[in-house]
Amino acid sequence: MKNVHVCLFWHMHQPYYTDPVAGSASMPWVRLHATKAYYDMAYLLEKFPAVRSTFNFTPSLLLQLQEIGAGTVRDLFLEYAQRPAADLTAEEKAFLIQHFFSANWATMVRPYPRYHELLVKRGIEVHDLQRVARQFSTQDFLDLQVWHNLAWFGYGTVHQYPRLAALRSKNRGFTEEDKQEVLALQRVAVQEIVPLYRQLMEQGQVELTTTPFFHPILPLVIDTDINRRARPDLPLPSRFRAPEDAEVQLQRAVEFHHKTFGQPPTGLWPSEGSVCPELLPILHRVGLRWLATDEGILARSLETIGRPWHRHSALYQPYRAGETGQELTMLFRDRDISDAFGFVYHKTTPESAADDVLRRLRSIIHDAPQDEVVIAIILDGENPWEHYHDGGERFLSLLYQAFTKHELNQGDSVHVHASTVSDAIAAAPPTQHLPYLHSGSWINQDFKIWIGHQEDNRGWDLLGHTRTRLVDVGQSLPPERARAAWDELYAAEGSDWFWWYGDDFDTDFKPEFDRLFRTHLRNVWMYMSLTPPDQLNQPICTVAPHIEGDPVAQPHALITATVDGLVTDFFEWRGAGSINTQPPLGAMWKADGLFTAIQFGWSQDQLFLRFDPDDASHARRSGIAVDVTLQGPQQTFRLTFSLAPSGSEQFMLSQATGPETWQKIGPYRSICRRTILELAIPWKDLHLEQEQDVRMSIVALEHGLEVARYPHQRPALLTVPGPEFEAGLWRV
Repeated sequence: MKNVHVCLFWHMHQPYYTDPVAGSASMPWVRLHATKAYYDMAYLLEKFPAVRSTFNFTPSLLLQLQEIGAGTVRDLFLEYAQRPAADLTAEEKAFLIQHFFSANWATMVRPYPRYHELLVKRGIEVHDLQRVARQFSTQDFLDLQVWHNLAWFGYGTVHQYPRLAALRSKNRGFTEEDKQEVLALQRVAVQEIVPLYRQLMEQGQVELTTTPFFHPILPLVIDTDINRRARPDLPLPSRFRAPEDAEVQLQRAVEFHHKTFGQPPTGLWPSEGSVCPELLPILHRVGLRWLATDEGILARSLETIGRPWHRHSALYQPYRAGETGQELTMLFRDRDISDAFGFVYHKTTPESAADDVLRRLRSIIHDAPQDEVVIAIILDGENPWEHYHDGGERFLSLLYQAFTKHELNQGDSVHVHASTVSDAIAAAPPTQHLPYLHSGSWINQDFKIWIGHQEDNRGWDLLGHTRTRLVDVGQSLPPERARAAWDELYAAEGSDWFWWYGDDFDTDFKPEFDRLFRTHLRNVWMYMSLTPPDQLNQPICTVAPHIEGDPVAQPHALITATVDGLVTDFFEWRGAGSINTQPPLGAMWKADGLFTAIQFGWSQDQLFLRFDPDDASHARRSGIAVDVTLQGPQQTFRLTFSLAPSGSEQFMLSQATGPETWQKIGPYRSICRRTILELAIPWKDLHLEQEQDVRMSIVALEHGLEVARYPHQRPALLTVPGPEFEAGLWRV
């Protein structure tokens, strides 16, 4: 008989946003995620007592939950939410306009009519915050303060506190008393997180694990030269080597976890699944007995010792690793299923998603040759649920229900359990030893995200310089100041600051992450009673020039396209210009695009546009309209058409008669959508003459809300061709 243990393992993590010197935090994500994912996951699991699961809480997150729950630390967003709307200053109003729509618009703004109305009023991209703020009334701002917090409550808190549902139904016209009620319930939810999980742990339904205290990439803290094993090609900073810091981050994590939950952890999710051989004896010394990472680490480890990678026979079992007498158990995540939870299933129905998980599990159970099968599904437990329209409640409920009803069992031949990791290891102890452990993370099995870029390396150099000085003077400091200085240095070792350095990821809050990293380091110098080096006052991250993010290639020849929706021949669009359709860098992943290419070109008489649709956008096209705005010296015109495959074969030409007011001129039939979409319009109908400049913006709108803009940052500047256009571009 096959015994199968499915280990659902949820990682809960936030970096340490608190500035202990100022006694405040600049970002609200611990507080907001608490009322959604942290609460929801415990609330839902409690309804399925036969389902066991493993949760990983980083100590930096737990510490902030305590600070927020006790009211000892307030974040800037909360302070601005608490301010009476009638008393907001111009700067505070601008802050609300910029930041109080920070949520997934499709799932957390659009479903609420008033919140969506305020977003439409604000617009997608705002360049003059104070001008837009002047268009908002006091009631608008009060409703925005409420909705920014109300939308972040998940299904668990809404079920637990019916007043939240009543306020959502109220929708608009909130009072200051309503707002204070929302914020009070928010704090109550924060205070309930740890007791909820502790109760589930004491009941035996969940296992709670830890991570290095401030979420550092431990192999790089141990020695940045370890990076050379996976990526010898990357330039490195001055060598940073602090294995003693790695041990402190782990020892303090174990102690804090024990104090918080009443039991020490036995398991570890190393930050970003980052491992190396040097880490294993440290884990054993601090009392940890198992750890988990990505299947790619296992594959690279086996390949290095000459064992071919056979996924089904190798992956679904625990391994022993480390030296004799200091061995630990290692488990490796199924990347395909884990990533599908995070990046795929929110795009389909809960029923289809749950069915797909069960299908994948049945396939693994069938193909795995061993009788004891352990399947580790490990992923972020907070961020994915923002992308599910119901916060993932229906999907997870169906999945938990399937385990409860033993839907994966096959008579007496297969018995499937939803188990904690420790229970699975106890039932199916490792039978194989892993003699070599690859050094890398869950991302590409290397550390490139956190080191190698000039911004990353500059951060490591500043960290190393500060640490060297602290080592020099630390013994002479009063104990409380020395402790505070080391705390701030350990916080600066966190991975999140380096995540945002370089060109791998982007966020609107990137400068703030940079500032927080340098603040932690400056605090070290303050506790040492020394003047911080001037480099800590200079931003590390840089803003890329617009042209790098939004290149526009200008036409270099006249064209005469046949508007038939087909690529008639290779030369039809040769010489046309193009607009980059790749979206700006995102925090974790990029949404599906609408177009794989946008081209534009012209003859002496007409402007031509070509849109090559992305196949991934097919299901969305019926709800999407496109506006092409052409701003000339005197007049501004707009071409509007639908992307619907069965839409009318025409576009509407309108002329601006005032700010955001348009007068329709009439339909044009010089448009065709087949494999591509092509259209043409005479220059004279746009009131444009030869060699005049025109600015072109292309906006895709879904249900009236902008979802994409090309170019992304600013309009493309075009020049109507004159008689010498091609001669002026001639090259030898």
